[in-house]
Amino acid sequence: MDRIAKDVGEIQSRLIDHRPVTQGEIRYFVREFEEKRGCRENRLLEKLNKMVVESNEQVLPKCSEYMQEHLCDVITRLEAANHMADRVHQRELEAHQVTTLELSMEHCKEEWEEFLKEQQRLREEVDEEHAKAVGRLSTQYSEMKKDLSKLSPF
Repeated sequence: MDRIAKDVGEIQSRLIDHRPVTQGEIRYFVREFEEKRGCRENRLLEKLNKMVVESNEQVLPKCSEYMQEHLCDVITRLEAANHMADRVHQRELEAHQVTTLELSMEHCKEEWEEFLKEQQRLREEVDEEHAKAVGRLSTQYSEMKKDLSKLSPF
C-alpha cells in the first residue's frame, strides 16, 4: 500500500505539477536560442575580423604610401598659403596705418587752421588796441604841443 500511495502521489504530481516540464522546455528553448545567436554572432565577428585584416593588409599600406607621396606637396602648398595670408595681413595692416596717419594729419591740419585763425583774431585785437593807443598818444602829444606853443613866446 505504501508503494501504491507513492505511485499515486507521483502520478498526481506529474499530472498537476508542470514545473519540471516547463523548466525543461525553457532550458531547451534557451539552449537553442543561444546556439543560434552564438552562430550569428560568430558569423558577424568573422566578417568584422575579415574586414579588419583586409584593411590592415591592403587599405592601410595604400593610404600610407599615398600619404608619403603627397605629404611634401601638401606641406609646400600650406606654406604658400601661410605666406599669402601673411602678405594679405601685412597689406591690411599697412592700409590701416595709412588711414590712421591720414586721419591724424587731417586732425593736425584742422588744429593748425584753428590755431592760425585764433592768432589772426588775437593779432587784430592787438592791432586795434595799438591803433587806439597810438591815437590817444597822438592826441595827447598834439595837445601837449599846443600847450607848449602857447607857453613859448617865440
